[in-house]
Amino acid sequence: MTSFWDFLVWLFWFYIVVACIWIFITIIIDVFRDHTLNGWAKALWVLFLVVLPFLAAFIYLIARGKSMGQRNMEQAAQAQAANAEYIRTVAGSGGASSAAAEIEKSKQLLDSGAITQAEYDALKSKALQNS
Repeated sequence: MTSFWDFLVWLFWFYIVVACIWIFITIIIDVFRDHTLNGWAKALWVLFLVVLPFLAAFIYLIARGKSMGQRNMEQAAQAQAANAEYIRTVAGSGGASSAAAEIEKSKQLLDSGAITQAEYDALKSKALQNS
């Protein structure tokens, strides 16, 4: 029975160690992501985290936790916007809306006299085939 309890204690301490490492890495990443800190302040925070890791982590989270959360939210919003823009570009690169846009451009070229009716028909059939 003691081996099961030893395993649970070992599992608890392993969880604590992984959580602490995760917090320290997150704080170091946030220190370097923060544009309001100059190089010396960043160096001091990292040195403080190396020398007194738990105290430095608590102080950092208390003093700069709100701005840390704001930076994370801004980064998430930027990633979401980039993802949405990528989806828009991929969705716009093929399909009926793209074919309609190509036909419309070809019609404008035909109306302006830049291309002939035969060239317009060829561009139109090509756009319809690609959709």
